[in-house]
Amino acid sequence: MNSIRALLAANPVVAAPMAGLTDQAFREILREMGAGLIYTEMVSDMALCYNNQKTLAMLPAPDERGPLVVQLCGSSPEYMARAAQIIEDRLAPAGNLVMLDINMGCPAPKIVKNGEGCRLMQQPDLAVELVRAVRGAVSLPVSVKMRLGWNDADKEIKLVLRLAERLVQAGASALAIHGRTREQFYAGRADWQLIAEAAAALPVPVIGNGDIDSVAAGLARWQQTKCAGLMIGRGFLGNPWLARDLARHFAGLPALPAPSREEIFQLARRHLRRQVGLQGEYLGVRVMRSHLPFYIKGIPGAAAVRGKLNSLNAAAEVEQALAEFLLAEV
Repeated sequence: MNSIRALLAANPVVAAPMAGLTDQAFREILREMGAGLIYTEMVSDMALCYNNQKTLAMLPAPDERGPLVVQLCGSSPEYMARAAQIIEDRLAPAGNLVMLDINMGCPAPKIVKNGEGCRLMQQPDLAVELVRAVRGAVSLPVSVKMRLGWNDADKEIKLVLRLAERLVQAGASALAIHGRTREQFYAGRADWQLIAEAAAALPVPVIGNGDIDSVAAGLARWQQTKCAGLMIGRGFLGNPWLARDLARHFAGLPALPAPSREEIFQLARRHLRRQVGLQGEYLGVRVMRSHLPFYIKGIPGAAAVRGKLNSLNAAAEVEQALAEFLLAEV
């Protein structure tokens, strides 16, 4: 716990786990930009236990820079413990993995249908057992990412606070709390009041998550909650410069200008090339279809270009389309 608290004190800018998005290529960019603790996208415990090669490939490479947190998704204490051991055995020698996280916040229907993700908040005894099992299986600290509950009724009774206390007693060394319920998915505004109460009441670091899309928003939440870290997910899409700007603020450095179109093009192109280098052209180009619209979002004419980008299959063609749009005379 102390090591995680120290890491967050040095740099409280935390990159959230986002399925299909926070893969190695994007994690590397966020690291370069200044993010501190970086979570991987969630990986299935059962897939790891059955040696699924696609799932194993989602784990960080030994030479990837840390500090990193691998997020596990599952609902079986036995499988979660075995998967945690597999991860620790593979990554501990590299020294880039600092914590394992248990997903209790994903709202996706296919996840909750399996009794995983946010469904675990409706099964507090099982949630506690999962933390206890994983913590007992590895030497690494264990954290939990959760939401405010399943619905507004859970918010009213402050379920998240009671469950958080039990998870800490079971061995959780840190908690990340998204300020929405499962029924909200990503709609509406995140409510940080219960995050503030958790940060004040719990003996472990609490990381707040939800609607941080600017330096001003991040600092407002930081001051409101006194939480140990600020976790950012969608706010980083197309704008990894937010990690730079927040990290510079916390380091006491002066602010830098917003990126120019040239800078946006250079980073988007580098992201594309790294994605293709890691995954091959076919898959890399398709993964970038989830990232590129965010790089050009808000620029006049972006909608038409987005349609074109989604129709291209060759990396060189994607680069050309980006250059024609972002480097055009305005």
